[in-house]
Amino acid sequence: MRAQLLNIDEPLRSNKVRRILLVEDHYLNRMLLSDYLSYCGYNVQSLSEGSTFFSTIEQFQPDLMLLDLKLPDVDGYSLLKQVQQKPELSKIPIIVVSAFAFKADQELALSLGARHYFVKPLKLKDLIFAIEEQFTCRHR
Repeated sequence: MRAQLLNIDEPLRSNKVRRILLVEDHYLNRMLLSDYLSYCGYNVQSLSEGSTFFSTIEQFQPDLMLLDLKLPDVDGYSLLKQVQQKPELSKIPIIVVSAFAFKADQELALSLGARHYFVKPLKLKDLIFAIEEQFTCRHR
């Protein structure tokens, strides 16, 4: 019996293209993450602020969301809280990608429904593994 390991340097191949909503206000971070996720085979929609967050979710119907906590127009924690209050949205996994490095920030985000928490700068391979883990766990 031979095991095959995922070669993360090649684009991921799956039967269904997964949709990821990326909410990140910093232009370079947003472009880097969006380009890398697209390269890995995901369909990515990006937002630079939270004002159109819920209308974009309704229109784009993401399978997963990546959320920065510090946005220019809204607090990311309040978005997490609002998502969890909506049964149709609370099933969508949210991974936080934030510059907030304190343990209290991480604990608060996780208590508000985030499935994973990454502190910037992050290793892109670790992010992809966390995303794939959410998709695998969600469909078992």
